[in-house]
Order: sequence, then C-alpha cells, then structure tokens
Amino acid sequence: MINSLFQQPSMSDRTVAAARALLAGERRGIRAYLAFVGPAVVASIAYMDPGNFATNIQAGAKYGYHLLWVVLLANLIAMLFQALSAKLGIVTGKNLAELCGQEFSRPVALAMWIVSEIAAMATDLAEFLGGAIGLSLLAGLPLLAGMAVTAVLVYAILMSDRFGFRPVELIISVLVGVIGLCYLVEMFIAPVDWPAAALHMVLPQLPDSEALLLAVGIIGATVMPHAIYLHSGLTQGRIPARNAGETRTVVRISNTEVVVALAIAGLVNIAMVMMASAAFHAGHADVAEIETAYHTLAPLLGGAAATVFLVSLLASGLSSSTVGTMAGQMIMQGFVSWSIPVWVRRLVTMIPAFVVVAMGANPTRALVLSQVLLSLALPLPMIALIMFTRRRDLMGEFANGALTHAAAIVGAAVVLGLNGFLIWEVVAG
Repeated sequence: MINSLFQQPSMSDRTVAAARALLAGERRGIRAYLAFVGPAVVASIAYMDPGNFATNIQAGAKYGYHLLWVVLLANLIAMLFQALSAKLGIVTGKNLAELCGQEFSRPVALAMWIVSEIAAMATDLAEFLGGAIGLSLLAGLPLLAGMAVTAVLVYAILMSDRFGFRPVELIISVLVGVIGLCYLVEMFIAPVDWPAAALHMVLPQLPDSEALLLAVGIIGATVMPHAIYLHSGLTQGRIPARNAGETRTVVRISNTEVVVALAIAGLVNIAMVMMASAAFHAGHADVAEIETAYHTLAPLLGGAAATVFLVSLLASGLSSSTVGTMAGQMIMQGFVSWSIPVWVRRLVTMIPAFVVVAMGANPTRALVLSQVLLSLALPLPMIALIMFTRRRDLMGEFANGALTHAAAIVGAAVVLGLNGFLIWEVVAG
C-alpha cells in the first residue's frame, strides 16, 4: 500500500502527460490547455514586484496620470521579449544564459554574468524589501523582523521545487491572483478619473527630469533582466516537443499565455498608478514612500483600501523574491556552470537588503534606485535575445521574421534611449 502511494505520478508528471495528450490530439478544450499554463505566469510576477509599487506610487502621486503611457509602452515591450525568451527555450532546449555562455567569448560571458548578478541583487533588494515592508506593516512587526519572516516564507516556497515544476507554478499563480484581485478591489474604492487616465495612456509626456528618472525606473521595474533570462529556462525542457509540428503548437500556446499573463500584469501596473493618482495627486503629491502611502490611504479611502494594498504588497514580495532566486540560480548555472545550494543563493541576495535597512537608508528610495539599475542592466539580455532568435542555425524555421526582428530592435532602442537620457541628466546635473 505504502509503495503504491510512492509510485503515484507527481503533479508535474500528470501535467506533462496532459500536455502530451493535447499535442497528440487525444484531448481538446480549454482544460487541456491548462497543462501549458505556468511559465509566463511565473515570469509575469517580475512585472508586479515591489519595485513596481515604489515607482508607480511615485509616478501617480507626483504626476497623476501623465506617466501611464510609459507603463503601457513598457508592458508591450515586455510581451515581445518574454515571448521571444519562451520561444528560445522551447525551440533550442537551452536557456538564454546557457547560450550566452556557449556562444560568446569567455570574457564577454563573464562580464555579462557579473552584470546579471548585480542586477539579481538589485532585483532581490526590491522584492525582499517590499515583502518585508508589507508584512511588517500588516502584522505590526519591526522591519528587520518582517525581513526574517519573509526570508523563511520565501525559502519554504522554494523548497516546493523538490516535487517538480508544477507546485511552484501553482503557488506563484495563486499569489498572482491575490495581487490582481487586490487591485480590482482598489479600482472600485479609488475615485479614478477614467477619461484622464485613458487620455494619458496614449499621450506621451515627460514633464521634467524627475519624470524621466521615474520613466526609466518604470521601464526597469517592468521589463526585468532576470525575467528575460528565466522564461527561457522555464520552457526549455518543460514539455519537450517531438517534432516541428508539436514545436509550432507549443510556441503558439506559449505566445497566447504570454499575452494573457502580461496583459494582467500590465493592468495591475496601470491600476497602481491610477490608484496613487486618484488618492494622492490632488493633495498629497509628496507621497513617495510605500509606508507613507499605506498610512495616507487609510484616512483617504478607508482601512479596507490600506489593508488590501498591504496584502497585495506582501503577495508581490513573496512571489517575486522566490522567482528572483530561481532566476539567479539559472543565470549562474548557465553562464559559469556553477551550482550552489538554494539557501546560499537566498542568503547572498538578501544581504544588500539587510545592509540598506541596518544603515537606516530610505527603503522606498532604495527600491526606486534599484529599478533604475535594472534598467541599465537590461540591454544586455535584450540584445543577446535578439541576436539568438534571429539566427536560423539555432532557431531553424522559428527564427524571427523581419517584422518581429524590427519590433525587437525598436523595443531595445527605446530602453537604450531612455537610459542614455538618464545618464546625460545625471552627468549634466
């Protein structure tokens, strides 16, 4: 009896079996496609992490709805690059970091790895701090205590990976659902000016240099370097295709998942800016910190709005910190073929967050600056991804067409352009 229980197929095994049944034409319907859902949902949490909270609160509070177009643009760029990353893993069976390590010279690969590790630490600074802030405010804990509890919870989620890929995917999916539900509730509570929001979604404006800094921060918080690396790793061996026809099907389903998952993430980001604009812009434009936003929300919109805000922040911190650790592991293994225990990786990437708090630095300001750092690191994986997905010797018939290639170049150029303006502002200032 006990042996038979241990011989039962795991949740991940059942997921693979269901996916293969669909590819073989043995199953149909929406439920059959659920077996393919997971990688884009996991990657999408990078687009709803606490760094987004910090930059979006500042953007909405200070500039109202004026920077909504930046959020929309960043989300469209993210959709394209996440789809390309997923396709790279599906078609080649390798992730982006592995291909960089194999195809580039050793010095170039090492330089990319170092930059990626710095970006991973900046990512974890935002994610870990955000989760700790949410927990400490929600439970009335000191920030350092909140950080310790957050570390334990994240490690527990990471340990579910020993049972295969599916448990982690489902846990992250639930947390994504919590974030989305929280901001749906906020939209019913906040007095949003819908016509103004719609106008500024499509009207590009940068009122001043501080708006440029926030725009770069929004790009950095939305299009994430580690998410571009990670997505290819999540798809590379998940459902191995046995022929070109199956590969086409898997890529098509993946593209659909990317659009849906990142559309939801984009709506959450837009809702963050709209909530901050509706609540703070008129009389509290100086709100720039997550803690201040929470304490200001209660008297303005009620305790329910403030509590919902914290719940979404905590769910964001836990899930994105988990995903960030997963990405860091994959990046290290891909670039330099090193593998370290997950608790060591978790400990190393937590250190900057503890240092920031111990030094008494402003946590929210640290979050925003970490997002700017991510935006500066972003061009490297974007350019590498464009290069690899264009190569027919790697991608075969799935290599990017002229239109996709041009769109990817334009997306990368937008990021590079914003970064160039930011550097010029800093040097000139």
